[in-house]
Amino acid sequence: MMLRIKWTAALAIATALSAAPAAADNYASRPITIVVPFAAGGPVDTTTRIVADKMKDVLGQPIIVENVGGAAGSIAAARVAKAAPDGYTIMTGIWGTHVANGAIYKLAYDVRKDFAPIALLSSNPLLIVGSNKVPAADLKGLISWLKTAPGKATQGTSGVGSVGHIGGAFFEKMTGTKYNFVPYRGLAPAMQDLTAGTIDMMFDTPATSLPQVKAGNIRAYAVTSKTRMSSAPEIPTVDEAGLPGLYISTWTAFFAPRGIDKAVIVRIEDAALKALDDPTVKQRLATVGQDVFPADQRTSEYLAKYQAEEIDKWWPIIKEAGITGE
Repeated sequence: MMLRIKWTAALAIATALSAAPAAADNYASRPITIVVPFAAGGPVDTTTRIVADKMKDVLGQPIIVENVGGAAGSIAAARVAKAAPDGYTIMTGIWGTHVANGAIYKLAYDVRKDFAPIALLSSNPLLIVGSNKVPAADLKGLISWLKTAPGKATQGTSGVGSVGHIGGAFFEKMTGTKYNFVPYRGLAPAMQDLTAGTIDMMFDTPATSLPQVKAGNIRAYAVTSKTRMSSAPEIPTVDEAGLPGLYISTWTAFFAPRGIDKAVIVRIEDAALKALDDPTVKQRLATVGQDVFPADQRTSEYLAKYQAEEIDKWWPIIKEAGITGE
């Protein structure tokens, strides 16, 4: 009897040990779902679909993009965190869902521990833009103007805890200025009020701001990156404009539930990296304002390091500013 129990236990262990390699060897054998934490048609959705369209050719299986919006992306993230870690349900994570939300909201998951990084895809910086009614011709002038009337100026945001809101808090911290944040339900109404001069400034995405800048409806003070944008080379970087180190960018990446087999991560990562190497994919991403990361910064290992660094940088800023979810 005892011999039979030992044999049964040994067989169970051997089966468990062989299951993961077998699953990895068979990957991918059915359609894959990528959960996007925002509505269809937005920049995160568009980026995902561009990359996924090429990945399906590499993996040899259809890729279904499923949009699960709400709660600043946390509904989608919670779903993926609880999904089976088999590689058939992954998500597109961004700076907001996998960095900022962990400091702003009480989540049912841990952004640091409940996901396995797969690949870092693309990023785009923000533009510091102002109303034409603001009496400042450059970034130094804007800072001086803000300091003359503390608590009077207004910055529009797409909501509490958005990248524009947190970027503005970082700007206040670095410049010693103080002003009021005005949350809107999205960037479009905020931009409408900026062009009308109802609010004074924004930290905004190039996709939303550049058309208004080029039309002369608002003024661009700087881009929050180390390099100028190819689509608007006339706009100086924050370093050039007199505020070195004010680097703020949103980024897009793929994450899986924790516990996924490393070999499966490698398969998905390889497909993503091959997609990002494709010239057509790069061009399509560029047209929607997304810059592909350099090849050595796209890997799962780099993403894990990068996310940790971003958390270390931004969580203290968010908490010091007292930014909490509504």
